[in-house]
Amino acid sequence: MGEIREFRPVLRVMAVSSRHDEAFDWTIEKAVQHWGPLEIASPPFDFSETGYYQKTMGEGLKKQLLAFTDLIPQDEVVESKLDSNQWEEEFKSLRFWDEPRPINLDPGYITEAKLVLATTKDRDHRIYLRKGIFAEVTLFYQDLRWQSSRWTYPDYERDDFHVFFDQCRDWLRDRYAEMASEQDD
Repeated sequence: MGEIREFRPVLRVMAVSSRHDEAFDWTIEKAVQHWGPLEIASPPFDFSETGYYQKTMGEGLKKQLLAFTDLIPQDEVVESKLDSNQWEEEFKSLRFWDEPRPINLDPGYITEAKLVLATTKDRDHRIYLRKGIFAEVTLFYQDLRWQSSRWTYPDYERDDFHVFFDQCRDWLRDRYAEMASEQDD
C-alpha cells in the first residue's frame, strides 16, 4: 500500500486569449489582486492554430501565458477555474463587445513533470475533481523536453510555448531548492 502524504505545492499558470489588447492587462490586474504577484509572463503570441474560437471570439486572437509567484496545492486548480470563469463574465459585462466571448481564460498548474489545465468539459482523458471542474495533463516533461499527447491543443505544442514552460519549470525547481534549504536551517 502506498503511503499517503502531502505533495509539494505547484506553480499556478493561466493562458489568456483575446483579440482585445485591454483584456491582457485587465486579466493580469484581476489575477494579481486574487492570486498574488505575477512571476513570469510571456509576450502575447498569435493564436492561429485553430479556427475553433473565431465564431465566438472573433479573428486576430492573441494568447499570453502567465505564472504566479505564490505556489498552491494541486487541488486549488478548481478554485482557479471558478475564479477565471467569473472573470470572463465580469470582463464581458464591462461594455458591449462585437463577439459573444471577448476573453478566454485557461488556468492550470505546472509541476516538474507536467502541465495540468482545468476545464468544465468532460472528455475521455479528463479526470473530474469537484464543483464541475475537470483536469487534464496537457503536456508532460520527459527526455529533457515537453511532450504532447493525442489531446494536446496545437498551440501548446509550439516551441515558444515550451520556452515559457521551461522558464516556469526552472523557476519552480529553484523555488523547491530554496524551500528545502529553508527546512534544513
